[in-house]
Amino acid sequence: MKDNAKISSAVIKRLPRYRRYLSDLQKKNVDRISSNELSNLIGYTASQIRQDLNNFGGFGQQGYGYNIQSLYNEISSILGLDKDYKMVIVGTGNLGQAIANYTHYYKSGFMVSAMFDVNPKLIGLRINDIEVLDYERLEEFMQDNSVDIGIVCTNKDSAQEVVDKLCAGGVRGIWNFAPTDLQLPEGVALENVHLSDSLHSLAYYINRNSQMKDQD
Repeated sequence: MKDNAKISSAVIKRLPRYRRYLSDLQKKNVDRISSNELSNLIGYTASQIRQDLNNFGGFGQQGYGYNIQSLYNEISSILGLDKDYKMVIVGTGNLGQAIANYTHYYKSGFMVSAMFDVNPKLIGLRINDIEVLDYERLEEFMQDNSVDIGIVCTNKDSAQEVVDKLCAGGVRGIWNFAPTDLQLPEGVALENVHLSDSLHSLAYYINRNSQMKDQD
């Protein structure tokens, strides 16, 4: 296996897609699949699939392909999905509540242990039996509880302060939905989900497709 630090982020971002398709195949009681067959399902080339998986070791066998259950388990382990993660959400407006509901029903080892907000109308609200706490209690909660992931659903002006408190409290990763770039200490992982960036990219492709049709 190669040093994971040297594996490109593009490869890592493709792994959850592989895992999702493998999960669907398991539900259909499919035992094995070739890279060519997987290519037809996912849309990546067979060569790309083999290159991606070879970063982590030889999972396939010549003439046999990939054992779906084994490959699913290997990718789950590579992604760290064989562990459980405790999370807190800061900012429990519509987006924060939607994420809390998603993680609750998805039930994939990511557990929301607390939620925080500054809005008096939201403080005390229970979402999936988790009470929304006053943001002023965040630092105290972080001192008393082990938290792996901080989920930031605040406005951009508050996000950096929130992240500073989460990092000081020992989180190992930040899932950021605030529309701003953040500064994190070394050793804390960051995944940005900029909804407006994604929507703007979609607008580009819509207009590009329209222009191509006009040229036909």
